[in-house]
Order: sequence, then C-alpha cells, then structure tokens
Amino acid sequence: MNWLFGAGRMRSIRGTLMLWLVPTFLAVALASAGLSYRMVTHMAAGFLDDQMVQLGDAMARQGHPGQAPELSAEGVHGRGLYVLQFFAADGQPLMASWNGVVARRMPHPGLQNLEDGGQRWRVYAAATQDGQMVQVLQSGSFRANLAFGRAGEAALPVLLLLPLSMLVLWGVVRAISGRLRGIGQQAAQQDAQSIAELPLERVPEEIRPLVASFNHLLARLRDSFAAQRLFVQDAAHELRTPIAAVGLQLENLREDLAAGPAAQHFQQLEAGVGRAKRLVDQLLKMSRQEAAAADSGASVDVQAHVRDSIHTLIALADQRRIDLGLVAAEGLGPLRLPCSAGDLRSALDNLIENALRYTPEGGVVDVRLVHTPGRTTVEVVDTGPGIAPELLGRVFDRFYRVPGSAPGGSGLGLAIAQAAAQRCGLKLSLHNRDDRSGLIARLESAG
Repeated sequence: MNWLFGAGRMRSIRGTLMLWLVPTFLAVALASAGLSYRMVTHMAAGFLDDQMVQLGDAMARQGHPGQAPELSAEGVHGRGLYVLQFFAADGQPLMASWNGVVARRMPHPGLQNLEDGGQRWRVYAAATQDGQMVQVLQSGSFRANLAFGRAGEAALPVLLLLPLSMLVLWGVVRAISGRLRGIGQQAAQQDAQSIAELPLERVPEEIRPLVASFNHLLARLRDSFAAQRLFVQDAAHELRTPIAAVGLQLENLREDLAAGPAAQHFQQLEAGVGRAKRLVDQLLKMSRQEAAAADSGASVDVQAHVRDSIHTLIALADQRRIDLGLVAAEGLGPLRLPCSAGDLRSALDNLIENALRYTPEGGVVDVRLVHTPGRTTVEVVDTGPGIAPELLGRVFDRFYRVPGSAPGGSGLGLAIAQAAAQRCGLKLSLHNRDDRSGLIARLESAG
C-alpha cells in the first residue's frame, strides 16, 4: 500500500483521505457533467430531427404551398424556426421562406448536414410525387445552444451538489480524526499513578484492535508499576528492622570505645548506618506516595502547611545553628490550593530539609511565601554552595547526588519533592542565587 500513502513519513489520515477523495469527487462530477452533455445533446438532436422529418414529409404530401411567410435572422438562429425550400424536378429553386441560406438542392433525400458561409445547418430533404424536392433547414448554432443549455441544466445539480458533498466529506473526516485525537489525548493522560484502560464504546471498528492491544499493554504496565512499588515497599520494610538493630548496637558500643583510630572508624560506620537508615525511610516514603493517588478535590492552606513544616524542622535547624524562618507579607491571609495535604507537606518538608542539610553551619534558610493574583509561590532560599548550572537538570533523578556533596544524603529528596509537586499541580524549579552563593527552590502554582 505504499503507492497509496506515498514513500517516507506517513501523512495524516485526514490528509490522505482528502488527497484521494477530493480529486475522485471532482473527476466523478466532471465525468457526470460530460456524460450528461452527451446524452442531452443526443436526445435534443433526435427530438429536433423527428420534428424536421414530420414537417418535411407533411410538406412533401401537400406539395408547393405557393407563397411562404418570410422569416427573420433572429427567428431562424435565435428561436430555431424552420426554413422551407422547394425545388423543381430539374433542381431550379421554386420558393424559399428565408434568403439567409443558400438555396441548394441536396443530392438525395433524408437527414444531412450543410455548410454555408461558416454556418452549419441541419437539412431534411423529401421528394414529392411529381418529382419536386422540399427541404426543411434548421440553424446548427440554435441546435448547439439548445443542447448546451439543456445539458447545463442537467449537469447543474451535480455541480451544485459537489461542494456540499465535499463539505460533508470534510466534516465526516474531521469527526473521525477528532475521535482519533480524543483517543490519543486519553492515552496521553495516563501516568504511573493513574493507568486505566481506554474505553472502547465509541472507538471506530477499524482501530478497535489497536486500542485493545494498547489496553493490554497498559494493564501490563500498571501491574509492573504496582509490583515495583510493592517490591520497594517490602524491601524498605525488611531493611528497616535490621538497620535499626545495627544502629542500636552502635549506640551501645559508643561508650566502650576509646579515643583513637577505632573511634574514627566507628564514626564512619555510624555515618554509613545513618545514611542507610535515611535511604530506607526515603524509599518507604516514596513508595507510599506513589501508591496513593492525589486527592484533586481537596483544598489546603499553603501558609499553614509552610508554618507546620518549619516547626517540624526547626530542631534540625537549631542543631546545625541555621537561621530558619518564614518571610511573608503582613496580613497575608490563607492561600488555598486544590492539592493533597500529604503531597504538599512532602514537597515542603523535602525542600526545607534539603536546604538545611546542604547549608553550612551558621547559614540562613528563608522560606518565602509570595502571592500575586492567580499565582502562589513558595521559595526555599539557602546560603549553601548552590549547584553547578549543568547539573541543575539532573538533581531530580532518583539516587543522583551532586559530586562533592556532604555525606548522609540519599539522592531521593528532590525526586520525592518533584513527584509530590506534580501531583499538586505545582511547578518545582531550582535556581542559583544571583546576589551570593546559595540555591532557590521555587514551587509555583499555575497562573
């Protein structure tokens, strides 16, 4: 079927249908018009010939009428009046009803054509009983104009219906392509948190097998995501207990170790166990978030959740001697967003905790809350080392850690924050500060 769709990249179905059907419609319409012209021309000529034969035979039986009324050029060429000519047996003209055509006796009786001064004539010649000849002539231009007019009347409905047919065709093709686009939009709405089969009720029969196969693929993909989340959750649960036990044993051993190389190795071991514990906690949190669908109908107060996150992490800030505070305009009232409270808190907690962990001791972390008409923005601004511009796009990858960053991180905090922000309909972006070293993590609602 390459000849039908052409070589290379396939064009749209609508374009292909219009490309082939419109010329087909035009060809059929022109062929119908041409066929109508030929048929009507043939019918008109036959009808006019029959009239000429009847008139000629009647005049042959009647004989020479004596004096015939004179005709005009407008009557002959415009209205198709018949010209009568009588000839004697020796061929001499006896009478003519109009002198605008040559009086020439035809060589034999019957229907025939005559050319006179560039004008075509249709002639019927009939012999009388006494050997005379009567001829009935009709203008060829009148006959051609009559046939063309009747053919045009017959072809006019076809030509008028052609644009309507093309409009109907365009509407049908547009409706079909719209249905296909709707199926594509439904497929584009699928994500890891909400994978559902596409409905088959209003799917065209020709592409139903394709949609059914795609539904089978979605089902397998949903099962795969569910198995992945279950594995991560089970693995995190199973690892949590032994890691907690190791941490408890390290706590018991701390007092029994004397200062020296052993104590240094013990600190490194303790830091590794702490990092493993944090990684397991983050994996467990991530699997729980992915398993729960976002409640799009809920409405939460952004300012209240920002304050709760700051209060929850103030102990970590005090431990690292970091000035953690909220920066908001005076009299700023509740700012509500359609979002899940758990997702919003997850995004805020991870961003603030990430800023606290990477800001040196004695630094500052400000949580700025800005509201403009139609947009709410939360910025977590720190005085840490920032991130190299070429790495800003990679820090949202799971388990990715910026080279040279402080130990203890899991590489999951920003990935969890981004996933939670997306479920809330928020845009999360990172920017290096322009005034000094540090990072700005910005959460923005849709404008």
